[in-house]
Amino acid sequence: MSIAESKSERIEVRITPSMKALLQRAATSSQKNVTEFLLEAGVSAAEDALVNRQMFRLDDQQWRAFQEVLDRPVSPKPRLARLLAEKSVVE
Repeated sequence: MSIAESKSERIEVRITPSMKALLQRAATSSQKNVTEFLLEAGVSAAEDALVNRQMFRLDDQQWRAFQEVLDRPVSPKPRLARLLAEKSVVE
């Protein structure tokens, strides 16, 4: 989403008075108005909901190549094995 993109769309929401009061208190405590607070929280929640749901399309040839890569035997990775054998800095 571009910052320079003009805001031309509206979303209307019906809420209870207690929900509105809660949102107003939260917005005030975040030093934002309710619109800014809702937009920031809503966009963040939308991005979180979609982050692992990306889709990509492959034609038949690309799909076969992708499957071949996935089906390759695992090759030894000595540096990774050495790294995983070492104690962690938090241990």
